[in-house]
Amino acid sequence: MPGWRHVYSGKVRDLYEPSLPALGGAHPLGDVVLVVASDRVSAYDHVLSPEIPDKGTALTQLSLWWFEQLADVVPNHVVSVEVSAEPGDGLVPDVVAGRAMIVRRLDMYPVECVARGYLTGSGLAEYRASGEVTGIPLPPGLVDGSRLPEPIFTPATKAEVGEHDENVPFSAVAERLGEDVAARLRDLTLAVYSRAEEIARGRGIILADTKLEFGVDPATGEVVLGDEVLTPDSSRFWPADQWQPGRSQPSFDKQFVRDWLTSPESGWDRAGDAAPPSLPADVVERTRDRYLEAYERLTGTSL
Repeated sequence: MPGWRHVYSGKVRDLYEPSLPALGGAHPLGDVVLVVASDRVSAYDHVLSPEIPDKGTALTQLSLWWFEQLADVVPNHVVSVEVSAEPGDGLVPDVVAGRAMIVRRLDMYPVECVARGYLTGSGLAEYRASGEVTGIPLPPGLVDGSRLPEPIFTPATKAEVGEHDENVPFSAVAERLGEDVAARLRDLTLAVYSRAEEIARGRGIILADTKLEFGVDPATGEVVLGDEVLTPDSSRFWPADQWQPGRSQPSFDKQFVRDWLTSPESGWDRAGDAAPPSLPADVVERTRDRYLEAYERLTGTSL
């Protein structure tokens, strides 16, 4: 893409830095990068094929909507989503319009900041083994989908592509980053969750948990919310009218993909070395519909 040079690809997002020879490589908006959300879909640490049409656009537009809702809670890294008037002008290239944003380059904290308001996933597995989640004791008798007495901060280490994030206690974050920084990340994470949970609930959706990433703006020293925020790729959204503790909840995400991969129909052995098979067309379409429905129900608008 004219004006941008590819520097990194994750499971879903691609990262570009400015490449503007006429300006000596510098960008008129400062120290920024271009983040592009692809339509790639991953599950069980594998990037799958085919892609999910419109998924990247849904993720980016939902993140932008949430950044606006949270602007008075924490600053975010978005600088511009303006689309190029001509190639190489340093704005968002029209080929990725809608799925890309120009953001401040941050010094990211090496921790996934997770808030849980409900018990499920890896938190449920920890609770069943010890009665705790990342060292936080929880009441007895909770089941899959139980609402917690209050939201909890359950951080995790950031893993490389193909590896699992590992839940860690707050003390591990404090030891690595310092007590003040760890407390700041915890407080911001819970504040974001509290605001988002209230907004989602008003739209008939339960926000069970979410994963956030924060960084420091080198120019100002302020803590900034980065990456994506509150999308089906980083959060568990459940239809409130179908919530029933004691079972797996229906969700607005790639659950159709996970369910098919682990079904006899796929023929895939998750414990084996073989790559997952291609997704059937109906699984792709149903997954696309869930991403679009999440966007529409939360924002009240069509994509």
